Amino acid sequence: MNNRKIRVAITHGDINGISYEVILKALEDTRLLELCTPVVYGSAKIAAFYRKSLDMPQLPFVQIESADAIKDGSYNIINVVGEDTKIEPGVSSETAGRAAFAALERAVTDLRAGEVDVLVTAPINKKNIQSDTFKFPGHTEYLEASLGNEGDKAMMILCNDSIRVALATIHIPLADVPKSLSTELIAERIRTLNASLRRDFGIPSPRIAVLSLNPHAGEEGLLGSEERDIIIPAIEEAKDRKILAFGPYAVDGFFGIGRFVKFDGILAMYHDQGLAPFKALAMDNGINFTAGLPFVRTSPDHGTGYDIAGRGEASPESMRQAIYAAIDIFRNRQREDAATRHPLRRQYYDKGSDNVVLDLTSD
Repeated sequence: MNNRKIRVAITHGDINGISYEVILKALEDTRLLELCTPVVYGSAKIAAFYRKSLDMPQLPFVQIESADAIKDGSYNIINVVGEDTKIEPGVSSETAGRAAFAALERAVTDLRAGEVDVLVTAPINKKNIQSDTFKFPGHTEYLEASLGNEGDKAMMILCNDSIRVALATIHIPLADVPKSLSTELIAERIRTLNASLRRDFGIPSPRIAVLSLNPHAGEEGLLGSEERDIIIPAIEEAKDRKILAFGPYAVDGFFGIGRFVKFDGILAMYHDQGLAPFKALAMDNGINFTAGLPFVRTSPDHGTGYDIAGRGEASPESMRQAIYAAIDIFRNRQREDAATRHPLRRQYYDKGSDNVVLDLTSD
């Protein structure tokens, strides 16, 4: 990276939603340029449309054709869609889906090539983005396939300064959740969450709460056997690995009495189990982070907002926090990598040489 500022790739998401509004509002504070170089993957024409229609201040974007022309310390925008792209605020369309994928694909390509450092994605419509080239339930699964190394498993973590909720299963029907859970899956998710809390969030010995699947944590098998047969064995396996994992906790009481504040991370069994309480607690400033991958990706924790698109009512706070979080996580990884790059050589005492310390080959 040399001494350049962190380059933050921002994809424009669904062009008919609130994406451009929250992106432009988040970038209004020019102090952001002291921390990073924003690179919007989208359309200068569409940005101008929303800026004018919402009577927003003009931002000094530098229009560039490719990432190798990024101007550090400035707002950059790379045009990824044609000038004739139809804009219909509040409407889900195939055109919007194609535009969303064009921005995502271009940004991911540049991220892999090292032209940009982190990725922040504005919301997409999971239905209209579907095509022959995008057959994924959402960003997380696409990024696992596009950015992960062999064997990498992406994990969705919703977080703010006080709570971090990870998901064992992500975008699957509720009816498929029980059969998708296994001791192996939950144990792997606990390990991924533990590693992310340490490396990405700088927490040396994180405490992890694991939620139950069934009401009242199954009531010892009366209301379901998954806790006894699947979840508890996974927690015990984590403990054997010296991971501070606890549970399973019944969800209503866990959040109802505020027990969540005692933990650094929480593992929920399915999407709404984790996201419903999280958004009730942190809707204004929560963000979505994709853990488990070699690249940093964050996004706002809200959707396309068709119902308020083009009205000037959207809050940019979650987008702003997503940008800050991407920068923080990237820096945390740099610090962790620097600290562990040259570990101390292992040593032992030679019993026959009067406490002479000998060095073994370093790891």
